[in-house]
Amino acid sequence: MGLLDTILGRSKPVRPDLDQLFALPSAAITLQAGAGFTPTGLGSVCFAGVEGGSFARVREDVRELLDADTGRDAGQGGHPVEFSQDAYGYTWLLARQPADDLGALVNDLHAVNTLLQDGGFGPQLLCSLVGFKDAEQRPLALVYLYKRGTFYPFAPLPGGSEKRDSQRELQVKAVIGDDLRMESDLSRWFPVWGAPGLAVSPSGE
Repeated sequence: MGLLDTILGRSKPVRPDLDQLFALPSAAITLQAGAGFTPTGLGSVCFAGVEGGSFARVREDVRELLDADTGRDAGQGGHPVEFSQDAYGYTWLLARQPADDLGALVNDLHAVNTLLQDGGFGPQLLCSLVGFKDAEQRPLALVYLYKRGTFYPFAPLPGGSEKRDSQRELQVKAVIGDDLRMESDLSRWFPVWGAPGLAVSPSGE
């Protein structure tokens, strides 16, 4: 880091460490024991600024990659991923796996992030998330910030009011703080309202 960066208070971004995602299955065990949340089988990747031919290529590459990993084809139930765009123009890729196989879901998310990164779309990658629920069907996401290399919990309150349960988020942080590299700057705990992967999915059973 140069002198000008020091004077202006700039810091070098943390090099993305996608292998941090592999800590999620262990953290999930701690989360269930300490806070009662279990995986839903849903996870997603968010990225920006991929359109036209590049977007079509990304969709095809991702589907081919995950189909190869799962052994699926068009005659075996179709593709295990869904693409959508939110109101802000960000693209979301939703992956599904059985709720009791978080390891497979993490492998999918890691593979997608790696594919996009290696394909030159690293600057467009924003975050990945894995969905959880408790006995009262309240949703929770563990969000991985690609450019920070850190996680944070996001707990929207039910009812679609775009309000979050900040106390529960802090509780989750305390429970899994030794399992995951948590984001210490709370201002970066961005809300991801309506993100694919937040809803409780019956197909994850």
